Amino acid sequence: MPTPVTVTWRGEFDDAEVDALHAEAFGHRVVTDTWRAQVERWSLGWVTARDDDGLIGFVNVPWDGQVHAFLLDTMVATRARRRGVGTALVRLARDRAAAAGCEWLHVDFEESDRAFYQEACGFTPAPAGLIALR
Repeated sequence: MPTPVTVTWRGEFDDAEVDALHAEAFGHRVVTDTWRAQVERWSLGWVTARDDDGLIGFVNVPWDGQVHAFLLDTMVATRARRRGVGTALVRLARDRAAAAGCEWLHVDFEESDRAFYQEACGFTPAPAGLIALR
């Protein structure tokens, strides 16, 4: 039986646990980053998801300071997937961005994530441009 999940706007976290979650979610080695400093400086907020064993989800919500907010680094621990954690993260991010006066919530995603963002979370397709810098 899965343990209860708590999803929190601007929830507590430390850099090391987000580093580990990011490595797991995106399939790379653990890289030390300054998550707390970044989100406090550039973001409208962030959402954390925790269960009895620790951090299982995170999404960053940077913004332009006015009407556009963005989802970055949506991540859910492998052990917590297929339990609605990702949709709960996005739902709270959407609600808080709307409450802050944002009119748009943007997200970029890989083709493999299309069903999650469009079907489960309600995003609509939109044309966009991209330039590879590396």
